[in-house]
Amino acid sequence: MQSAGTASQAGRWIGRGEALARLGVKAQTLYAYVSRGRIAARPDPEDPRRSLYAVADIVRLSGEEPADGDIGQWLPPPEETEGPGFELRSSVSISAQGRLFYRGMDAGQLAEAATLEDVARLMWDARSANPFAEVRPRVGATPGSSARGRLFAALARRADEDAELKPRPPEALRIECARVLDEAVDAVAGPGPRLFLHQRLARAWKVQERDAHLVRRALVLAADAGLDAPAVAARAASDGGASPAGAALAGLAALSGSPDIIDLSRASAWVVAVRRQAADAARRAHEAGVLSGFGDPAWPRGDPRAAALLAAVDLPEDLARAMREGREMTGRAPTFGLALVAVARRLELPRDAAADLLMIGRLAGLLAHALDQTTNGSPIRARLRYVGPEPGAN
Repeated sequence: MQSAGTASQAGRWIGRGEALARLGVKAQTLYAYVSRGRIAARPDPEDPRRSLYAVADIVRLSGEEPADGDIGQWLPPPEETEGPGFELRSSVSISAQGRLFYRGMDAGQLAEAATLEDVARLMWDARSANPFAEVRPRVGATPGSSARGRLFAALARRADEDAELKPRPPEALRIECARVLDEAVDAVAGPGPRLFLHQRLARAWKVQERDAHLVRRALVLAADAGLDAPAVAARAASDGGASPAGAALAGLAALSGSPDIIDLSRASAWVVAVRRQAADAARRAHEAGVLSGFGDPAWPRGDPRAAALLAAVDLPEDLARAMREGREMTGRAPTFGLALVAVARRLELPRDAAADLLMIGRLAGLLAHALDQTTNGSPIRARLRYVGPEPGAN
């Protein structure tokens, strides 16, 4: 006889086979959804080696009409989980109806005019004061042979300097975040006039003034991607007592090996091939099964960030044609990584500049998650389920 608890769970959780069938995807795509926080998963009470998946999330991603029992929240109520800490609460961003919102404001609309400083203040909930007004340039260069190396070095230095056992008020933490972001941009761009963050990067990359808005748009759209692995890493570090810089460093470390960076790297290689071999390279790449940059499991209807960025850039004809053909051949929209690469190539930025744009923009959002966890987040008490050899067996 089915218990009341089992009946309650049946409407909210399903096994892998049914989840794959309803989504129409392969297993690795399902795992990508879970790793990026798009689908909630939990161990099967009857077999802890297997997982169950939240029906509400699957309905939302597949676009199907909810059936009876399918309606639920992003995660189940706490009483239906196996222990505390299953749910992470965030007021930073959310994806809904194919759009991304930063604290309730559409990211694509913000990118039309907002600077990264504007978006940072929004995400940090700094409405009454401007934390960037308290920032002063730091004297001395940051060591490192690459922009990414200098970025990580700057964060590590701030994490060490900002380590503090006593609690700080939110206003002080926001100023700390502003200093971290300011020094991170200086680490990548080098010292110079105290312009807006995107202007400092554009100046370092020798971008013409009329095109600097593309750098600004890219940074704004890169600021956050919902509750994915980098955001969770930043929140976990913050909950463990790390400073905003330390928490953001944990998030960027997760981002540096994430599917987003892998997609961006592969898309960059494909764009280089297209520029060298003309647009027919797209068809050859598709036939060889190596066409990258089209279709993101996290955005089955197309990434709105990519659409917003590509709508603002006038691409060279060879690349524009290749992207059109790539979309026609795959039936999928360009990823945000491909959009960043396309903008970087259009502006003739350094080889790794697309990844640098993603990381610097994302830094603002990771600082927001760290701040949100410190000031508003519930304690994270995840439980580790040991499945290794019996202690003392060897």
